[in-house]
Amino acid sequence: MSGGAMGTAREVGRVGVRKVLQRTGLLGESAAPLSTDPPEVGQLLTAQWYDERLCKLAAELGRDPDSVRAEAAGYLREMAASLDETAVDAWRGFSRWLMRAYDVLVDEDQIAQLRRLDRRATLAFAFSHRSYLDGMLLPEVVVANRLSPALTFGGANLNFFPFGAWAKRTGTIFIRRQTKDIPVYRFVLRAYAAQLVQSHANLTWSIEGGRTRTGKLRPPVFGILRYISDAVDEIDGPEVYLVPTSIVYDQLHEVEAMTTEAYGAVKRPEDLRFLVRLARQQGQRLGRAYLDFGEPLPLRKRLEELRAEEAGAGTEIERIALDVEHRINRATPVTPTAVVSLALLGADRSLSISEVLATVRPLASYIAARNWAVAGAADLTNRSTIRWTLHQLVASGVVTVYDAGTEAVWGMCQDQHLVAAFYRNTAIHILVDRAIAETALLAAAENAETSSDGAVLPTMVRDEALSLRELLKFEFLFSARAQFEKELADEVRLIGPAEDPVDTTKAASAAEVRRLLEGADLLLAHLVLRPFLDAYHIVADRLAASDDESFDEDAFLAECLQVGKQWELQRRIASAESRSMELFKTALRLARHRELMDGIDRSDIAARRREFADQIATAVRRVNSIAEMARAR
Repeated sequence: MSGGAMGTAREVGRVGVRKVLQRTGLLGESAAPLSTDPPEVGQLLTAQWYDERLCKLAAELGRDPDSVRAEAAGYLREMAASLDETAVDAWRGFSRWLMRAYDVLVDEDQIAQLRRLDRRATLAFAFSHRSYLDGMLLPEVVVANRLSPALTFGGANLNFFPFGAWAKRTGTIFIRRQTKDIPVYRFVLRAYAAQLVQSHANLTWSIEGGRTRTGKLRPPVFGILRYISDAVDEIDGPEVYLVPTSIVYDQLHEVEAMTTEAYGAVKRPEDLRFLVRLARQQGQRLGRAYLDFGEPLPLRKRLEELRAEEAGAGTEIERIALDVEHRINRATPVTPTAVVSLALLGADRSLSISEVLATVRPLASYIAARNWAVAGAADLTNRSTIRWTLHQLVASGVVTVYDAGTEAVWGMCQDQHLVAAFYRNTAIHILVDRAIAETALLAAAENAETSSDGAVLPTMVRDEALSLRELLKFEFLFSARAQFEKELADEVRLIGPAEDPVDTTKAASAAEVRRLLEGADLLLAHLVLRPFLDAYHIVADRLAASDDESFDEDAFLAECLQVGKQWELQRRIASAESRSMELFKTALRLARHRELMDGIDRSDIAARRREFADQIATAVRRVNSIAEMARAR
């Protein structure tokens, strides 16, 4: 063993012995720096500002300052990470081995821009989180491309033996998720983040707070961003640039486990067996991993701009977090797996490769018109690209192929709809505004047909789109209203022929609007919105049928899964992917927002629940009508 490795082992051993003695009560937690502490821990424990604020917190809690100091020191050592050269070198080798299922693609121009920023600023990488591998892939890419090493905030659920002790010495900061009732812990995490910023350490963390279960971005979690922003406010140092970071994969071994949870299974704990299982799975090739960076956002400058706005005061962190997520979405490329999954999920039968291409080609034209990047610069209209993607999905058990007839046909494997939906949803943010525009046009045409003059006014389309946006606001990341309305007008123009674009400022007849939709090269509403609306329909229907005085969420969700299976068998929903615990929970969140749950005035709740169900049923009917238009072309 090398001298460096022996030193590391001795240091880990001393830490382990100290922890054992503390658990037995033979040794208390030292509030003074120890030789085994990372530099930031020693700096904090001897900082005057840290101790002053700690004493103030102790007074607020009515506790002895020494006991709070000891408790804080314990939390600090629990979360603090270091960058031990020997451990980092070994970790990099382990990371590359664990990532062996993928070829990793990174944009060289984006890396060159980050190198320039890295010389004069702190980089805080806020990444999308689809896999446990993300927290290993990003730090490895950072170091491999000669950027300053980054410390990574990760969930304490991954701090298990022997993985956790090793990871802490390679820059992983393990933090607890539930800290509401631990004020000293929250104080320490805030102080530690401030010290890292003051030390100009690059940082990485998941802006979503955890892995997505659906493939699309989850709403942002503000904790780490708030702590970094607080540090920027207090420290007169270099700028901190938030770096929106997109990580997307052709396929993932983890998706099947996540989708079984969406069907009601209990989540398996992260432990050594979990790590061994993941390592074995990674022996099967799964294509590529794509890491892309959005436009960096100067945090101090942006905070100053928002505070100067009258409307920005008090909402700075929320607005910055949403801006970061929009930039992540903008940086996320469309993968061939996403478009092939979209085509197969939208069909109620198996498709030949020509039929898959018939769906994908107009979609590829739309993606090009919107200037969205395609992963690996792949040609989505190329038959070989689509065939290779289909073969990869067959190899992983997501898609089945029958090739004993006159031509091969591909279809979804049983119970794999949610897996394919995960892949499709990595690109769904590109398509949702177009899908809403189509549905809003049809809704406005229906309303005009029952009006006296039969005219579809631009305001009617706008209002219908805003109503859908309100219905789906907990599901998708939408632009601010003014920007959304501008993007809506752009989408309506794209629906019409390029040689005769739609004038979105003028009224049209209901018949003209229907002809516009029926003649469109591409219709997306049924491919994009229907799975979510079908799931919402199940929840709204069960709510309308419920007259319980007290609401049992677990029992209600279990009932939704059962009714969802029934509706799937009856073809009342288009696909098994709508039978999802994740989608049901989001629908319930919307229902609570609309005050349709317990704990409120119940005098008219039955009528309002029925109105909610009717609204969703109408939206489902409209996207089904658009599906019929697409089928008739």
